[in-house]
Parts: sequence; C-alpha cells; structure tokens
Amino acid sequence: MKSLLAPLDQIADFDEIVDVRTPLEFAEDHIPGATNAPVLSNEERVIIGTMYKQVSPFEATRLGAAMVSRNIAAHLETTFADRPRNWRPLIYCWRGGKRSESMTTWFNLIGWRARQLEGGYKTYRRDVVELLDTLPQRFRYIVLAGHTGSGKTRLLNALAGAHAQTLDLEALAAHRGSILGMLPNQRQPSQKAFDTALVGALRGFDTEQPVFVEAESRRIGTIALPVSLTEQIHRGTCVRVETERDERIRLLLQDYAHLFDNRALFKSQLARLVELHGRARVGEWHTLIDEDRRVELFEQLIDLHYDPAYARSTGKHFAKLPESLRFALRPTDADLHEQACALLAQLR
Repeated sequence: MKSLLAPLDQIADFDEIVDVRTPLEFAEDHIPGATNAPVLSNEERVIIGTMYKQVSPFEATRLGAAMVSRNIAAHLETTFADRPRNWRPLIYCWRGGKRSESMTTWFNLIGWRARQLEGGYKTYRRDVVELLDTLPQRFRYIVLAGHTGSGKTRLLNALAGAHAQTLDLEALAAHRGSILGMLPNQRQPSQKAFDTALVGALRGFDTEQPVFVEAESRRIGTIALPVSLTEQIHRGTCVRVETERDERIRLLLQDYAHLFDNRALFKSQLARLVELHGRARVGEWHTLIDEDRRVELFEQLIDLHYDPAYARSTGKHFAKLPESLRFALRPTDADLHEQACALLAQLR
C-alpha cells in the first residue's frame, strides 16, 4: 500500500481533503478545508477501543471492519455521490492507520485516484507545532498597548479596514482576554484549533509589511499563545493608545452589556478576584450588579482592578513602551477609519 501514500508537502495537489476521524476528533482540530466523513462514529470508536482492551484485538478488528465498511458505503451513497470520475482526494485519520487506509483502498478500487496522508493528522499537527516556533519570527510587530477599555480592538479592526496587516488574537481565541472576556454564546476553540488558525493567519502575511497586534498576556482565556509569538510581540514597537476615562467607561458599557443578561455568571466571574481584592470589595461589586449601577461598577473596576493590573504587567513585558508613540483615540466615534489612517500616517 506504500504507493498510495502521499507526504504532507503534496497536500495542495489534491482536489479535496477527507478527514475520516470521528466528529469529536474533527471538532477539536482538522486540516483547514477538510471534509469530515467519519468511518467510525464517536460511539463506535469507544465500543471498538473498549473491545480491543477487554475482549481481544481480533474481535475488535473484526467488528470494526464491519462498522467501517457500512459507514464507507453510506458515504459513497451520500457525501461522495456526486464526485467525478477523475476526482483525486487525500484521506487522513489520526496517524495514517486502518481508518484512512480502508477508505483509500475502496476509493481506488472504484477508480478514484485517492491517496492516504502519510502519518495522518499527527504529521500535520507536528508541522503546525514546528511552524508556531518559526513563523512568528519572520515578522515585525507594532503593538497596540493601552488600558482596558481604551478601544484597542476597535482600532485594530479599523486598521484592517485601512488595509494594514492585523493579527487579531482575541478573535482567533474567541475571548477578550480579561477576567470578563468570555464572548456571549460562543465557546473558545480548542488549543489545537487555535494553533491551526494562527498558522493560517501568519502564513497569509507579507514579511515586508508590519503586523499590528494588541498587547496580550500569555493566556487569552483558556488559550495559550506560543512562546515564540509572545516573545516577538514583547520586542515589538509599541503604540500607546490613550483614551479619556469617560470614553473608556462608555465603551465598556457597550462591549460588556451582555454580562447583565446573566448576572449570576457575571458575579461568579468577579468572585474569582476575591483572593486579589478581598470578599468585601467583590461583595460590593456584586451589589452594584444587583442594583444595576453599571457606571459605578465599571468605574471601580477600572480604578481598582484593570488599571493597576495594566501598570503591573505591561511595563514589565514591553521594553519599548517608554519610547512609544502616544495616540489619542476616540473609540466610540464614527470616524474610526479616519483615526486609523491618521495613525498609519504617523508611523510612516
């Protein structure tokens, strides 16, 4: 079967990439653009794995073969029913084993020029990890630094609209990065899926142009940034985004209004700050939530939590911050595009 194997560097030669792993495996991470056509369901894979350990490898393989055959037949009648005669798919499973080998064999018997990814998803994942170590070092970063609520994300989006290269790590991580950073009705991706998306973003950049990025800590919610990227960002040229306090509160009231839709969750998030601020102060914040005193709450969070945290962390990690360009921003104004263009003009 060696002649049916294809290395990872030939991936672009195929018409379609087919991931035959379970839906759960696919959801955790997959090669971008791949079609999920599982040869074992989530439940079937558990059954086979248990039988392999508790009964015998032979019985597990026999039953697994029957399941795989039925599922491939179903995909031939549905998922792949309209594929042309000259279709050339690349098929992969976890490590280039029996699951992808089975589908590759059947597809070639039909007449399609199918190949099996050598080493499977494990090979792809190893390549992603290696790229995360090397890709970030190819770019020059301009870091938007500023207090929570200063509008860095809005400025970053406006810069993208002005055709600057931007890396929105919080969008990739589906999290705003702070203690209250969970996005409404949106779960964070797995670490592996984030890594895949990050590699895709970095691969799309021009090394001759700077990459704008927000100042971030090493973690964004549950997601950890690669060490290489974090180090490069910390060495980057900084722009100190400065926003009036009233404007910051107005922005926070807009961006975090959804927190008041689930006040129990809101209070549970703030409760994580008890060790830092004490039960009495966090209890006062809970009272402000119950009484819907939103402006007072965010005033206190800015003065007592966010700004002191910024002072502790940003100066320590960003060596070029003292010499940075200061940029006054009005993030809730309608002329954000013009403000972004003005910043680009100052940086030329």
